[in-house]
Amino acid sequence: MPTAPQNTDELYDALQENQRRPYGRARTVAAEELAEAAERFEDPLALVRTLFELQEAYTYGSEPRKSPVVFARLLTLFDEQPDVFTDRLRHLLFWRFKWVANSLRALPEIPLTSLRQWLTEMRARYEKAGLGLQPYYAQTYQLAAHTGEDTAPAYELWAARTRTPLSDCEACEICERALHHLTTGDDARALATWEPVLEGKESCQEEPARSLSYALLPLLRTGDADRARELHLAGYRGCRRNPSMAGEVGRHLEFCALTGNEARGLELLAENRVLFSEVDSPLDQFDFLTGVEVLLRRVDSLGHGELPAAGYPGRTWTVAGLCAEVRERADDLAARFDARNGTMAHTDRRKARLDRAPLLDTLELTLRTRALDDLSPAAPAAAPPAHTTAAVPDTVPELIARARELDEQGHPDAQPCWERLRTLVAARDYTHPEDPAVGPLARLRADLLSDEANGAAHRDEDAKAAALYEEAAVLYEAAELPGDAAVARAAAALAEAEAGGAGTDAEEKAGTLTASHARVVRLHEEAPGLTPCQEGRLLRLRASTLCLRAQLTGSEEHLAAAAAEVELLRTFATRHDLAVQISGAALLRAGVHALSGELPTALTELDAHLDGLRQHGPAWHLPRTLGLRGRFRMGLRDPQAAYTELSEAVRVAAEWPARVADTANLHGDLAEVCMHMGRPEEALRHLTRSAEVDLRHGKRTAAFCTYSNAAQLSLDLGRIEDSIALLDSVLAEPDVAAGELDDRLSAQLRLIRARALHAGEDLKAATTEFVALAAESAGWDDDPGSHAMIAAETAVLLGEAGDFDRAGEAVGQALAAHSRAPRYEQLSNALRELARLQADQQGADGLTDALARLADAERIADEARTAGYEPHGRSLETALAYEHGRVHAYAGQYEDSLAALEKALGGLGEPGPENAGEWAECVRLAGVVEGIYLERTALALARLDTAVPRLAALGCTEETEALTALAIRLRDEE
Repeated sequence: MPTAPQNTDELYDALQENQRRPYGRARTVAAEELAEAAERFEDPLALVRTLFELQEAYTYGSEPRKSPVVFARLLTLFDEQPDVFTDRLRHLLFWRFKWVANSLRALPEIPLTSLRQWLTEMRARYEKAGLGLQPYYAQTYQLAAHTGEDTAPAYELWAARTRTPLSDCEACEICERALHHLTTGDDARALATWEPVLEGKESCQEEPARSLSYALLPLLRTGDADRARELHLAGYRGCRRNPSMAGEVGRHLEFCALTGNEARGLELLAENRVLFSEVDSPLDQFDFLTGVEVLLRRVDSLGHGELPAAGYPGRTWTVAGLCAEVRERADDLAARFDARNGTMAHTDRRKARLDRAPLLDTLELTLRTRALDDLSPAAPAAAPPAHTTAAVPDTVPELIARARELDEQGHPDAQPCWERLRTLVAARDYTHPEDPAVGPLARLRADLLSDEANGAAHRDEDAKAAALYEEAAVLYEAAELPGDAAVARAAAALAEAEAGGAGTDAEEKAGTLTASHARVVRLHEEAPGLTPCQEGRLLRLRASTLCLRAQLTGSEEHLAAAAAEVELLRTFATRHDLAVQISGAALLRAGVHALSGELPTALTELDAHLDGLRQHGPAWHLPRTLGLRGRFRMGLRDPQAAYTELSEAVRVAAEWPARVADTANLHGDLAEVCMHMGRPEEALRHLTRSAEVDLRHGKRTAAFCTYSNAAQLSLDLGRIEDSIALLDSVLAEPDVAAGELDDRLSAQLRLIRARALHAGEDLKAATTEFVALAAESAGWDDDPGSHAMIAAETAVLLGEAGDFDRAGEAVGQALAAHSRAPRYEQLSNALRELARLQADQQGADGLTDALARLADAERIADEARTAGYEPHGRSLETALAYEHGRVHAYAGQYEDSLAALEKALGGLGEPGPENAGEWAECVRLAGVVEGIYLERTALALARLDTAVPRLAALGCTEETEALTALAIRLRDEE
């Protein structure tokens, strides 16, 4: 709290503000400060309310030792000043007897006799107040279930009793009954009992998250893996990082361990690292740590005990080390509970969980499925290719010779040779061979730098690649190898052009490429003693540079220049039998034809080239060639042929390293084709595969862009939890979490997640994220349009939450940004929706503000019309008239409502295939206002009877049924 409240009004405002905070240390500390401040006021009611808030903070902040102390104070105040307690506060007091019972049960240092004494106190208080005893028997059963003694009779005494106003909510009682059936081994009955909670029909503060965590394994055991997957995604989101739900998090970790999702389990453990230090409840610690140990034991048993793991603060942990620490702590907790209870229940329950074998070898939980190998620092960049890789030579001279030979051929098998040499050279005891055939150490270091530069260029790290190429060139010159130095400097020139062109306009970048080409030509002409291989590489760089320029500008002059350079390359490569450059020239030549609009010619070129590759190689160019054919087929609007080509390309690419085969782009292109073919689910799979390949090979920005597209597509498909889980995983990546990713891309990922949260009806979380994004985007001076859009969406969510003051502030920001970069339709939509929300929630009291929003929307519609803007759907004026109708109806202004709806119908015109739905809804609302509220039944029926056959003629069954049902209702009420 910035300053202590000076009076009770400020105290109540601070209380209200604190109640909006998530449970945790921040909320608890503020509650403590408010309770301390309330002591200074001579207002017992204020003190009572702050103590209730403090007990709630302790309870849901997983601090059970402090909750009973606060309640004791409240009970004393109730005994001394019962009149201070309103009916609601009195109800709250008796309700929280159960909270104290739960807190005491969670503390093994509290004797069993004290727990029973508290229940006796609870019963006496309830009886004295004339309250039903069902809540008392519920607590008696929960104590029996905790100790593992006399559970069946305690269950019957509770379950057979009628609920009272102080009984736990329906969702919580359903969970307790289901857990009872679960302990008896009846999975089917437990799941049937849980069904109302699992379906979302019953919920509360802790539910359905608690029930979902317990239902996961029974669902697997009864064969419903798909539903278990769905509930894992929804349930985990409801409990993550929540200290009071640490046990639920532990069960989700256990679920991951038993379904082949150990890597996801470690990812979720890292996300919940805070629970190791913030959970003060021994019982919650016990549940959490047991789930953690199930996961860690499983990972260790698979041979990954040395993987890093997130654990207790203050040191770094491996899986094996953390597992030992967790085992010791959890064993101690089980022993303490059993000693207190006089049973072996907790030790036995713990053993049952730890001894449980995996229930499935694999279950794809998220769109981003990863294996433990992907988490290892020493993991290979990709799965081993299917083609047989030649063995790496044993001796250094042979290894160097082999690497250079393969590198001249452009063969992917050069890569493992260079990697092996890089490791050898980095060793302290490395001694370079004194062999003229090998050359000096400077040459080898230059070779390694050049290979490293190639990798950086592949990852689109052009500035880094340029620097590495230049460094290699210096070493080649020191080794008296001017040809290799020229090739390295030429590659640096192209990389510098690519790096310097980022963010510049097309004309400027084209100029940069022109200068780069001139530099490469000069290097080519001035370098002495070039070998055919070196000259082929220089010609390839020249041709590639001009092809990039032609692709950028599309000018005939640039296309002709590119074609001429490609022809030089092809002629030279053919003369010297340079297979890899012959293939490269064929691909570039086909590309020039495509850029010139000659797609059939480009395909003919590739047909001949494909035959040559299959007969003579290089075979590793097959995937790129097939992929290019697929893209050209798509350009000719033949998605089925494109799908065939790209599918074959992906199949062939599996035989080669992804960096060589361009696997990520192939999956990306295939995803695009699948969308054109109406196969979005398959497109989603290809998008995630493309992103994962890019991520493995260090192309992180490209990967995150593709993940963004996959998350949006998942959301569009209604796979809301998949979208959220994917984005949660991506946003937890270390570089993203540390703010190292481009801020706009990071914001895009968060924006999609916020929209997914909204679609998933998590309004609080969605609004929090939107408010944060609106604040950040306010500083995007170069992109006010995006800020306008984000601020407008933020205003709508704040309106849904009933916070119209802050919604007005967000709308003000949106309008200010819109004045700099118009977003007519988005702003109009947001203003109309905000007006509707205010009128709907506040009725006549909100009409003035709602009409002010509509006035802003009308101004924007006028601006759009003046600017010649064409909206994507109905006109902004028609949409505005319809909203006037709704807003006035919500406010009880029915004549004005009907007039506005008539205007909207006039704007829509005659119903047709494109506007039938909107027209029908407008007619329906006009019928409701006219027939029900204005009681002009005959006119309303005439309106409906005219509309129904017109919609039926258009085949609009759903709309026709809605109007027919309204007509029947009006006739019944005549």
